[in-house]
Amino acid sequence: MTIQQEVGKRGEQVASDYLIAKGYRVLERNWYFRKKEIDIIAEKDDFLVIIEVKSRSVSFHENPRDAVNMKKQRFLIQAANAYVYRCDIELEVRFDIITVVFFNDQEYKLIHIDDAFYPTL
Repeated sequence: MTIQQEVGKRGEQVASDYLIAKGYRVLERNWYFRKKEIDIIAEKDDFLVIIEVKSRSVSFHENPRDAVNMKKQRFLIQAANAYVYRCDIELEVRFDIITVVFFNDQEYKLIHIDDAFYPTL
C-alpha cells in the first residue's frame, strides 16, 4: 500500500469516527457501483448523506476540497442514484465533503462541508 493510500484509509477512519460521534448512522464504507466508489454513506435527520473524504498529509499542497471536481461529482451522483435504487431508499440525498489534513501521527485538521454540491438537472 502506498503512503497516499495509507493516508486515505486513515482519513476515512477519522471521518467515520467523527460522523458517528455527531450522531450519523454509517450505513456503508467504500461502496462501489461499477468503478465508482462512495467513501461513506450515512443517514442523519431524514437525509441519506453521501460523503466524499479527501485526506492529505501537510506536505501535500493542494486543498483537498479542490480534488472533488465536476467529474468526481458526476461519479458520486451516479453511484448515489444506484445505491438509492438498489436499496429502495426514500430519503432526500445530500452530498458532503470531509477533508482531513494530517500534520503528524497524532494531529490532524478535519473540515466537514455540508451540502458541498448539488446534482444538476
